[in-house]
Amino acid sequence: MIEKSAVGASRPVSSIQAIVPKRRGLSLRAREAIDCYVFMLPAILGLILFWAGPILVSLWLSFTEYDILTDPVWVGAQNYRDLWNDDLFWKSLRVTGTYSIISVPLVLGLGLFTAVLLNQKFRGVTFLRSIYYLPTVMSGVAVAMLWRWIFNTDYGILNLGLDRIGITGPRWLADEDWALPALIITSLWTFGGSMLIFLAGLQGIPADLYEAAELDGAGRWSRFRTVTFPLISHVTFFNLVLGVIGALQVFTEAFVMFRGQGGPNNSALLLSVYLYQNAFTYLKMGYASAIAWVMFAIVFALTLLVFRSAPFWVHHQAEKGGEA
Repeated sequence: MIEKSAVGASRPVSSIQAIVPKRRGLSLRAREAIDCYVFMLPAILGLILFWAGPILVSLWLSFTEYDILTDPVWVGAQNYRDLWNDDLFWKSLRVTGTYSIISVPLVLGLGLFTAVLLNQKFRGVTFLRSIYYLPTVMSGVAVAMLWRWIFNTDYGILNLGLDRIGITGPRWLADEDWALPALIITSLWTFGGSMLIFLAGLQGIPADLYEAAELDGAGRWSRFRTVTFPLISHVTFFNLVLGVIGALQVFTEAFVMFRGQGGPNNSALLLSVYLYQNAFTYLKMGYASAIAWVMFAIVFALTLLVFRSAPFWVHHQAEKGGEA
């Protein structure tokens, strides 16, 4: 039997049936679901083997005394009791908290300010956006080494610049009072990531809202306060969550700049560095695992707090039927 196609060409029915999939067996939805899970399988296996597995092992190790060289010995909650009485742990926790409380608002504020400036139309704006974002994708070790040279007491570019204007620069990384501020200044290097996200949010604000506010007599600050910030509050929320999580887990810069020692008198000893010291310097893997789980609990609690605060300051345009 011969059947004509839409363009008039003849084609055997058997060939048409071979092209059109049979309806018997699994439905199209089921076949699509199977294909989806097959493609997801490598990622799921990687998550289980390289993430979920080590996470569960570290939880078990946190209740043991383990030095890598010998078998783990179950000690119950002793590691957590030792943490409670560990003055160095509490100091590293205070240093990490101070670093996070100062660096996160500074990075977000600088990112938002730069995004507002670059949300304009002028020649070279695309190039400037790329330049400001570029440090974000650089290697953390390279950035830390760069800032270590900048903060050098004798021939660092920062102190040389201060000396030119008659100011004697501090000893920075070698000074107990300036070690943590130097680390906070280093964190500003990567504000380009939040800047790019803020910029995307700013470009999604309808221009007619600004025109309406301007017709009502709103000045530049009033337009930012009543139009810009409410409409990018969800972007601010996203950057805040990432900033809090990232600041509490900073490791590379602190480790490289202070050679893994936590600065003079441990004045810049972050919790992540203290974890590393216990795990790979003192070979106290069980104790280090306990620190890791305390860090996880802190990150989880603060992230949950940020999420719980969202209804009070995050503006959802869809909730009001699309009205600003």
